[in-house]
Parts: sequence; structure tokens; C-alpha cells
Amino acid sequence: MRISVFVGAWIAILLFSCSVGPSKKMDKIRLITLDPGHFHAGLVQKTMYPQVDSTVYVYAPEGQDLLLHLERVDQYNSRAEQPTGWKEEIYVAPDYFEKMLAQKPGNVVVLAGNNRYKSKYIMGSLKAGLHVLTDKPAVIRPEEFDTLIMAFGLAKKNGLLLYDIMTERFEITSELQRRLASSSAVFGEQLTGSASEPGVEKESVHHFFKEVSGKPLKRPGWFMDASQQGDGIVDVTTHLVDLVQWTCFPDQTLDYRKDIEILNAKRSTTTMTLQQFRTVTGNPVFPDYLRAYQTNDTTIGVQCNGEITWKLKNLVAKVKVRWEFQAQPGAGDTHFSRMRGSKSDLVIRQGAEQRYKPVLYIEPKVNDTDYETSLRQVFEKIQSAYPGIELQRLGSGWEVVVPDQYREGHEAHFARVTEKFIGYLTTEKLPEWEVPNMLSKYYTTTKALELAEKVKD
Repeated sequence: MRISVFVGAWIAILLFSCSVGPSKKMDKIRLITLDPGHFHAGLVQKTMYPQVDSTVYVYAPEGQDLLLHLERVDQYNSRAEQPTGWKEEIYVAPDYFEKMLAQKPGNVVVLAGNNRYKSKYIMGSLKAGLHVLTDKPAVIRPEEFDTLIMAFGLAKKNGLLLYDIMTERFEITSELQRRLASSSAVFGEQLTGSASEPGVEKESVHHFFKEVSGKPLKRPGWFMDASQQGDGIVDVTTHLVDLVQWTCFPDQTLDYRKDIEILNAKRSTTTMTLQQFRTVTGNPVFPDYLRAYQTNDTTIGVQCNGEITWKLKNLVAKVKVRWEFQAQPGAGDTHFSRMRGSKSDLVIRQGAEQRYKPVLYIEPKVNDTDYETSLRQVFEKIQSAYPGIELQRLGSGWEVVVPDQYREGHEAHFARVTEKFIGYLTTEKLPEWEVPNMLSKYYTTTKALELAEKVKD
């Protein structure tokens, strides 16, 4: 049976095994959402894009993951302010992937779901002649890295784009930190650092239970399974490793074969009770696939925390990710970053003192009028790009005061990434450094996991 479904009627998908029509010549971008199991798939559609057709083709197995995705898109369609107008044409059956490859009703596959299948989905989509926009991580196991190399080779051969969703590049304090780090007058030279005091360090804290688009987030049970979601050392660390590369080596091509050396890698678990699991998933019991993580009948240890210390060219960098169940009232996921330069440290903090909003600080190692003059001259150029941003003296250093208009929030960054990808589709190419740096990023995370697995937890 073939039906075109507005997501407001998403419940009907449980009653039908639907198919879509044959592929037609594309006169604009048409999205295919494949097996959406993560809320990031919905966030790509929180905004409409002029170059993208309003009909999105969804191929997925039956289940709660799909229902939650369609419910989220329906929420965006029915909101009072700036509602979207997406139409979801849905195929639900066990052979959803094979059917998508055969029918190819769109030209861009969006992947955000169970990471166990990412390599298979990426390779199959590229072989079918489809561009791929994938949520992180693109790969979760060391043995999958070679598949990623082949995927990028196949994309190049077939004139296709494979791109991962790096939202954190669009966070305003990260962008300003990157700009200031490129100024020798303000930052000086990047310090190499050491394992005990890295030249760059980044840390983030995330939470299983939180709100997305104003509603409590329901996560799938498999999100707590490292064999499906990915170990913490290869999951959120992907963002932090990307920021290190993007900030410290802007627009430079990295070579994973000679520029990277893993110095240390650790991982650990976060304890989750059965009641917490019920709250965040809606499932009354731990599924069988989580049995290996159970410490007793009522708790599991989620393998979600990780840290990596590595050399990137001559720079020693460290990233660390930690998960907790729920943030304190008024708080949320947080980010910390320190870049050590010869003239100043550039530090992003997001704690209670900052009211849980990221704030960038300039902590100079010299304190004279010449330095302040240079800083203000550099800042004038930044203000021309970001009117309204100000410097505020704070003790011996400065706080970069950012107006709310630039604080878009994590959810809005998905539209920014998608718009960037659309621009690349228009020119039919990525920047020269993007593919080798994506390979460097995933080489770092998968090699770190390989090392961590050799060490007893």
C-alpha cells in the first residue's frame, strides 16, 4: 500500500506497511530519513530550507523510535510560531533499508539513530548514488575505521558528499575562541603542553534526562548499550576532538597516518537505576541486551564516560566526557575549554557562576597597556563581524560579553550545519581539509578506544 502521510497522522503507520513511488529526477534536494532512532534526526527538520523539498521520505522498522521521530516533526509542524510544513512519506517494514536502496526517492540520506548500523547505512547509501548527512559518530569500533576510509573513497569516485553533523562549531564562544586563538597579538603562540598540562583541554558534561524542544526527552533503551550507541570514548568525544582540530589548525589539512599519536585513553561507567531507566526510556525493565551491564537487579553501569590525551602534530590535547542522569535545576549540558597560549589563555566556562551559559574569558600572561591596546584593536575586527559583542574587564583579565541574539542554542545549530551542507551540495564539494580531518577525528576516537580496551576498567 502506498500512502502519503502528514506526520499529524503518525499513529497510522502502525497499521500499514507503506511504500513510496519510484525515484524521479531531482530538481532540488530531497531528504531521506533512514531508521531515525536519535532525536537529532528530528532536529534537522526543526527548520525549513528553501532548497529542500517539503516531502521527506522515511524508511524505518516499526517501533517507538520511529513514532517518537514523527511526533517530534509533527510538533514542529504544529507549533504556533514559525511552524514548519514537512510532509512525511513513510515506509515501514523489515526490509526498509533494501527498499530505500531500490527506490531512492530522494538524493540525501539523513542518518541519526542506532550507531551499530551506521557503517552499513553509509556504504549502502553511497553505493546507491546518494549523498549522506550523518549524525556523530560515523563509526564506533576500531575495525570500522577502514570502512570509513573506503566510504570517503567511494564518495569521491561517485561525486557524492559524506558529511557529519558537527554542531559545536556554531556555538558562539567556540567561534570567538577560534578567532582569538589565531591572533598572535592576543593569544601569542599555541603552547605545546604536556600530558599533565595539555596545550588544549576540553571537557563536557551531559545528561540522560533533559528537555528537547520543550518536552522531556525519551531515549531508546539501546542508547545505554555501548555496542549500539557506542562507548563514551567514541561518542560525544567526537565533538571535542573536532573542536580541537578545527580551533587549533583552522582550515589546515591533517594526516591521521603521521599527525596523531594516542598517549592515554580511559573510560568509565555511570550508574543508572531501574527507576531512572524507566523515567528516561519508558521501558519497565532492563532489556536483555543490557544484562551484561547490570551490577545487580536494579542498576546498570552505562559505559558512557571517556577521556583521550593525544598528540596532534606537536600539540598535546586532552578531551573528557562525563554523563550524569539529570542536571541541577536551571542547569543543562556544560562545556569547559582551555587553550594555553604564550600571551594568554582562552577559557570557556559554563558553570553556576556563568548561570550555565558558556562564557569566554581572556586570561593574559602579560598585563600592560600595550597588550590591552592590541587586544582592543583585534576586538574591533571581531565586533565588525559580531556587532554588540563587548569586552569587560574582570580582575586581571577580560570577559567576552555576548548578547543573547548570538546564543542560538544547541537545537538551532542543526539548522546551521544543514545549511552549510546544502551550500556544499550546491558547489558539489567540501573544503579540501574536511575529509582528511574527518578521518583524523575518527582515527583518534577509534584508536583511543582500542587503547582503552586493553586497560582494565
